[in-house]
Amino acid sequence: MRLLISKLIIFGVLLAVAQAADPDERLSDPELEARAQQVGLALRCVVCKGQSIEDSDASLARDFRILVRERIESGDSNQEVLDYVAARYGDYVLLKPPLQANTWALWAAPSILLLGAMLIGLLFLRTRNAKLSDTLPLSPAEEAALAKRDDITDSSAL
Repeated sequence: MRLLISKLIIFGVLLAVAQAADPDERLSDPELEARAQQVGLALRCVVCKGQSIEDSDASLARDFRILVRERIESGDSNQEVLDYVAARYGDYVLLKPPLQANTWALWAAPSILLLGAMLIGLLFLRTRNAKLSDTLPLSPAEEAALAKRDDITDSSAL
């Protein structure tokens, strides 16, 4: 039963990937099609958000794939196609947005979060160590009881 379920899942994933780019969207020239796929992998599907337009089967992604192929067929370079799509729909459609004043927070956020987590961890360790060092020393009676316990433990280990 597990084998059947896993085969169905794999078949479903392969079917979804195979449907991402319809044969009628593909360009007849393999070189131009390779360029179109390369550009498509750099553009975000605005419906799926985590996928490129080449990996998505959303109808809006299909429209973007057709647009990319039309621009490449008309003679645009890969960068010109990306610039055209970004100018028309915003930098959000780029999977790797450029470093600009309005996107610096996206680029800096991982480093800021990592430094913040390290700072919080350091503060936690310092306060924990300070609490441990603030303990009172043992009284002579407590030291004697501890020494007696250690002697009992040592003699039982032999």
